[in-house]
Amino acid sequence: MGQITVEKNVGGIEGLCIIKPAVHGDNRGYFMETYNSKDMQEAGIDRVFVQDNQSCSTKGVLRGLHFQKEYPQAKLVRAIKGSVFDVAVDLRSDSKTYGKWYGVELTEENKIQFLIPEGFAHGFLVLSDVAEFCYKVTDFWHQGDEGGLAWNDPEIGIEWPQLVGQYNGSASAEGYTLEDGTPLNLSDKDQKWVGLKDTFKF
Repeated sequence: MGQITVEKNVGGIEGLCIIKPAVHGDNRGYFMETYNSKDMQEAGIDRVFVQDNQSCSTKGVLRGLHFQKEYPQAKLVRAIKGSVFDVAVDLRSDSKTYGKWYGVELTEENKIQFLIPEGFAHGFLVLSDVAEFCYKVTDFWHQGDEGGLAWNDPEIGIEWPQLVGQYNGSASAEGYTLEDGTPLNLSDKDQKWVGLKDTFKF
């Protein structure tokens, strides 16, 4: 496990991991291994990833909170350009931390990777002018299988950094901005999700 360090169960939530790769740099730049299955297995992380995804978003974009209903995916996420605040919400009905969230800033400078197991909702807020975000998943995309939660559900209570605005009873982005005045930008679909108590039965 020489190329990564792993912090397990971050935020007291079983299965969430922060992974820091070894970065080898000199005056030419740097080199790092972004994924090594042997290192992951030695760290006790036994996942088979089947697909890599990448997105590009501008400042103020919030994507989420998304989950898969019948074909849950574990995700290994990182920012390769810019900065995002990445969030996972525990939706495992048998978990002691059901409904609890944890967030971490992922940047091109810190090169942190965030492992999110199956059974979580996931989302991120772009804090830089532009962010490129990439992630590995353990299952393929299945049409019609995506579900979602309101990003601002007060029952979950995510503390999104740099975000100002007042909850109006829905997931609408209206009235929300970043501290510098950048409007919050969500897809139409992400503004229609409802809260935890209306999505799941305790």
